[in-house]
Amino acid sequence: MKTYLYVLDTMADWEAGYLLAELNSGRFFRKGTSPVRTVLVGSSLNEVSTMGGIRLTPDVSIDSLKMTAEDLLLLPGADTWMDEAQRPVLLAAKKRIAEGGKVAAICGATIGLAAVGALDGVAHTSNALDVLKMLCPGYAGESLYRNAPAVTAGSLVTASGFAPLEFSREVLALVDVFKPETLDAWYNLNVKKEAGYYFALMESMV
Repeated sequence: MKTYLYVLDTMADWEAGYLLAELNSGRFFRKGTSPVRTVLVGSSLNEVSTMGGIRLTPDVSIDSLKMTAEDLLLLPGADTWMDEAQRPVLLAAKKRIAEGGKVAAICGATIGLAAVGALDGVAHTSNALDVLKMLCPGYAGESLYRNAPAVTAGSLVTASGFAPLEFSREVLALVDVFKPETLDAWYNLNVKKEAGYYFALMESMV
């Protein structure tokens, strides 16, 4: 399994930060489970700049991307998802969702998916239902919209941009690299910031 992170100008650095740190380090993975390599994907091989000013150069362009069934396509938030340059990855994600492949999208990426009809037939969330209806005139998934921070439907995870921790929890559960008790302790530690959850996290690794 690999994580294919789509990178684009104005990418919201923090929205996938918790998730990428855990997947790449593997520090709390089940015993015998290897860390998950991150591969950067772009609309081209040209350098992009995140909201935080970090410059990233894609490892592969979307037109040459080849993924296995086990791989994760990770779509972070950005202000540029409605640009024409992002249409190829959105259509690739739509196809992958229809085929049951793992896709995780947060914030602006969910708007991009809604714009190409990728969310019309699957339970999902975003920053707000009214946002999807306003920005995506052809959006037909209102009945499947869930007013929740993050939603898992099959192999698709969607989340509001206000919920990077919930997003991370859902994706980590989807790829099944943490024991359930590890995931609960990890999430509660980050949300509640109480020392007891740190000890619970450490005990879960035994």
